[in-house]
Amino acid sequence: QVQLVESGGGLVQSGGSLRLSCKASGIFFGLYTMGWYRQAPGKQRELVATLAPGGETDYTRSVKGRFTISRDIPKNTVYLQMNNLQPEDTGLYFCNAHNRVGDRWGQGTQVTVSS
Repeated sequence: QVQLVESGGGLVQSGGSLRLSCKASGIFFGLYTMGWYRQAPGKQRELVATLAPGGETDYTRSVKGRFTISRDIPKNTVYLQMNNLQPEDTGLYFCNAHNRVGDRWGQGTQVTVSS
């Protein structure tokens, strides 16, 4: 059974940092593209960052240079380091595991950035 559990969200002032964690069980990272998505109130869920099985990363333009996605394979955990957070980064952040079969999602962790 696949399970993704996010943690690390919270309330932070503009310019601050947070590190999100996604602990995965029931999957092997080497077979999945791991990703972070976010959804702001009243908006659609958007892709923030991805980490391919081979280690390649990709970011949406608005977070490039500020966010870093990484993984710890022995711990089966993927991270999202978020620096210089801005109010527009506020939202519910979801962990995603994607392969040819489909997508798995975590329950989300809330990030709120005050101005």
